[in-house]
Amino acid sequence: MKRKAALIYSIVLIIGIVVLVNLLASDFFVRFDLTENNRYTLSDATEDILDDLDQPITITAYFSEDMPQRIAETKSNFRDLLVEYAQRSEGMVNYEIINPAESDQNEKQIVRQTGIQPAMVNVRRKDQMKQQKVYMGAVIKQGSQKEVIPFIQPGSSMEYNISSNIKKLAATGKPFIGIMQGHGEPSMQNLGSVRQSLNVLYKPETFSLSDTANALQKYNTVAIIAPTDSFPESHLDQLDQYLARGGKLFIGLNRVKGDFRRARGTPLSTGLESWIQEKGIQVNSNFVIDANCQRVSVQQPNNPFRFSVEFPYLPIINKFPEHPITKGLEAVSMRFASTVEFVGDSSLTYTPLAKTSQQSGTQSPPLMFNVQKSWNESDFPKSGLTVAAALKGNLTGEGNTEMVVVGDGDFPVTQQGQQGGGNRDNISFMVNSIDWLSDETGLMALRTKGVTSRPLEQVEESRKTFLKYFNFLLPIVLIIGFGIFRFQHKRILRIKRMEADYV
Repeated sequence: MKRKAALIYSIVLIIGIVVLVNLLASDFFVRFDLTENNRYTLSDATEDILDDLDQPITITAYFSEDMPQRIAETKSNFRDLLVEYAQRSEGMVNYEIINPAESDQNEKQIVRQTGIQPAMVNVRRKDQMKQQKVYMGAVIKQGSQKEVIPFIQPGSSMEYNISSNIKKLAATGKPFIGIMQGHGEPSMQNLGSVRQSLNVLYKPETFSLSDTANALQKYNTVAIIAPTDSFPESHLDQLDQYLARGGKLFIGLNRVKGDFRRARGTPLSTGLESWIQEKGIQVNSNFVIDANCQRVSVQQPNNPFRFSVEFPYLPIINKFPEHPITKGLEAVSMRFASTVEFVGDSSLTYTPLAKTSQQSGTQSPPLMFNVQKSWNESDFPKSGLTVAAALKGNLTGEGNTEMVVVGDGDFPVTQQGQQGGGNRDNISFMVNSIDWLSDETGLMALRTKGVTSRPLEQVEESRKTFLKYFNFLLPIVLIIGFGIFRFQHKRILRIKRMEADYV
């Protein structure tokens, strides 16, 4: 009778604890973030943005039901993140999650009003691969203004997507960022991804230098990207005056030019390289080659089929010294890059930002490209060549300022038929540099918070072997361990029951 009463008491106690936990869970949300870069923990930048809100924000997420597991996980993570935003903002952020496919009329209305389009994903059903229509977007509103996230990419930085759009709606008095034109630089249209990212905190606009003085005064930071024509002396003088007043510069400079049609590489000179060298950074006239590289499509004579080959003149950079600009970056794809080196004095602070792999080298122009060349280790005798750097100090005049120089001007450019520019880390590298130069670093770390590129080929062989056997053996060890524990527990219980005083 006593045992029966104790059992009933235990059951009631467990039910009470479960009810209490559920009641508390409705008011308190706790999650432990054990990811490598705290991907699911709100950053200080986000908390500052939420603290500065003076008008409520409404986030409406549109997700389909019954999605594949890998997609459903994105929905769950996004929902958990919205809960954290709502709680941290103390009611300034409200959210709801809607399934657009509840009815055909509702779905059409949502697509028309929000612009969120469904995506087609591959789904395996009963050993058959089918395509399923899914919605994974969100609309962020403040008053009559709104920003749309058309598609929430699995693995992307969801916090950056949300916080940047909230900041975009709430920000006032954005500083101007100048994108220089007039020397053969790419147009703003070819920098669409860069402009879109800069629009969050700044007002980016193109401008051309003239003989008029003070043309640069309005800009917090000036970006010079891939010029191909010569810089007149008067333009270089204006850049000197701009730096002397504390202006900041981002420069992506091509010292070489690659021509795929003629399969040749030639040197390139604009006069800007000499001006940069006077400040303390030299961009060398050479081609960086790297065993860690992109692939190009080639076609053999009299053969209609195309195949891809590795092309070391298009290096993939994934070695980034610790710096606010490069935090979270994983892979930047460059196009005919050149090495960068420090030629200044000890009064300046020189910081490498990006380096080649352990198997790399350089070649001097002019040269001919052989896309069918069989490359071996002897072709890459160098390692850790710097291709981007930051310089800080008294570059001209009497005051201190900063400059970021990259030995490739094409990496943030998006053009038809070209690689680069579309890589998210490419865009983040340039925009992070603008943030660092402009002292607007709040969202810098969030931009690269998701996982963008982590190919298995870059993992060491010993680590691959460890992970393979660990994943294989861990479930077996747990099952055997549980079996031993259960056997010992029953054995001890059986021995106790055999004792004379057992009740």
